[in-house]
Amino acid sequence: MSVAAIVLAAGRGRRTKGNTPKQYASIGGTPIIRRTIETFLSHGNISPIVLVIHPSDYALCQQALGKLTARVLFVEGGATRQDSARAGLRYLQQLSPHYVHIHDGARPFIKHELLDAIYSALTPSSGVLPAMPVSDTFKEADDNDHVIATIPYKRLFAAQTPQSFPYSLILSAHEAAYADGRHDFTDDSAIAEWYTIPMRVIEGAANNIKITWAIDIEMANKRLKEESIALPDVRTGNGYDVHKLEKGDGVVLCGVKIPCQKKLSGHSDADVALHALTDALLATQGAGDIGIHFPPSDPQWKGIASEVFVRHAVRLIRERKGHIANIDITVITEIPKISPYRQMMTWRLREMLGIIPERISIKATSNEMLGFIGRKEGIAAIATATVIYNDGSSM
Repeated sequence: MSVAAIVLAAGRGRRTKGNTPKQYASIGGTPIIRRTIETFLSHGNISPIVLVIHPSDYALCQQALGKLTARVLFVEGGATRQDSARAGLRYLQQLSPHYVHIHDGARPFIKHELLDAIYSALTPSSGVLPAMPVSDTFKEADDNDHVIATIPYKRLFAAQTPQSFPYSLILSAHEAAYADGRHDFTDDSAIAEWYTIPMRVIEGAANNIKITWAIDIEMANKRLKEESIALPDVRTGNGYDVHKLEKGDGVVLCGVKIPCQKKLSGHSDADVALHALTDALLATQGAGDIGIHFPPSDPQWKGIASEVFVRHAVRLIRERKGHIANIDITVITEIPKISPYRQMMTWRLREMLGIIPERISIKATSNEMLGFIGRKEGIAAIATATVIYNDGSSM
């Protein structure tokens, strides 16, 4: 299922009292909008990313994003948030994704885990709203600022973004609101409610704050400073695998079938590179090796794509709030030639791992005609993975 993202950054941010719109202010030395965009770009399963900006902000945005500018699609926003969201949705008509995330550009602390949870909760007929239960007591006041009621908060939630929907439904809802002259909606879930699209609430993240006031920028800087002091739980895992070559019609490496007069022999698709990578990823959490999770004696894994193994290891990492920082794979072979397919292999790994290509290294070397590899009897692969864990399991 294709998933796109619309990041709204066309507001003027007057409440932060700065000369620059808040989304271009820096926290921890990085512009807010860049932090937001980096998270979506590094996820790996969200494309395209549409950035809706004010017509006057192109230079500001390009300065903030740098090289990332080439990896997003720009759309000019409207007078209101609602207008800007509709502009982004209309732009996506040419691509018609299955689902779309609509996110506030001034929420720079969105994490992959929340994006994954939202996607898991989406259905073809309903949207998803991340939200946090409120704990304060709410009062209603009259025009003279006198309290007239206490509002029960037991089932009240503070809405966050991204708010996510089946693309065709939320586009229809926005168009219907526009045709009906309704311009007073403050977020997309409100439009969905009005259009009777079912919305499911899932738990958001306490740190998924929206930068609204000047104090928010101060608090965000303080938080980042505190986080930088804490020692990260960085772990490195290694993996090695080898498979025999036999007569065939192509070799599968990193999920890409490379034309060859031979193929790799194995219980699964024998993707030696992905097998080594799976072991490296599992090693970062002491989770054994690929044979424990996918025994070759089990017939259900016969001929299966090794991508399944990698995604399993990635899921285990994310369950423990881990983030893959880097992977490095070396393929040792005489045949086939790897270099013409390296970019395609990198992009396949990007999809599986949810990290940007700059964090993926694929190398190939020969064995100088020595040994079984030199005799073109097999292919070996070595993989190294670096993962940062944030679940406190190192304590």
